[in-house]
Amino acid sequence: MADAIKVLVVDDHQVVRRGLRTFLEVQDDIEVVGEAADGAEGVARTEELRPDVVLMDVKMPGTDGVEALRRLRELGNPARVLVVTSFTEQRTVVPALRAGAAGYVYKDVDPEALAGAIRSVHAGHILLQPEVAGALLAQDETNAGQGRGSSLTDREREVLGLIADGRSNREIARALVLSEKTVKTHVSNILMKLDLADRTQAALWAVRHGMAG
Repeated sequence: MADAIKVLVVDDHQVVRRGLRTFLEVQDDIEVVGEAADGAEGVARTEELRPDVVLMDVKMPGTDGVEALRRLRELGNPARVLVVTSFTEQRTVVPALRAGAAGYVYKDVDPEALAGAIRSVHAGHILLQPEVAGALLAQDETNAGQGRGSSLTDREREVLGLIADGRSNREIARALVLSEKTVKTHVSNILMKLDLADRTQAALWAVRHGMAG
């Protein structure tokens, strides 16, 4: 299990945590390293256990999933957060994505699809439903980087376009014949130049400014 994707499950319902753990533990490439019952405990356990992926509920008593996401971003924790929610309203999902989630799935998701989603966000992909991406754009909160696109180099524009296409750093490296380390540097430069917080915002910025493939 040395190369397994380490997963932390954060949900206030024990039956949900148990169900997710039961399914995920039969996956050869996924290891559940812990659980948490609310957002505050989720942040603490993420810092302690350093999982690769966190499955995070949105609505929880006390510290909810959105606030937990914000705290993890402030701490600079590298874990990828996949929101697992029973709420379908955009007003519930959009704030979580704004706070740094790599994507979301619903609690009635097919088990195999959930495993696929975990592998996808771990690989660096962003999971956005078209209607939610549209809602994020409509909120017009991606203007932080507007007007700064001219500061990007041609290579950074290429990388940004591939981010918008949902490519991981590894896939971008292969497409552009670069090392993965070089791609990470380009991504960091893009976020800095456009004053954006994460890949999700970068992808939305690229879509808004016609740079997606």
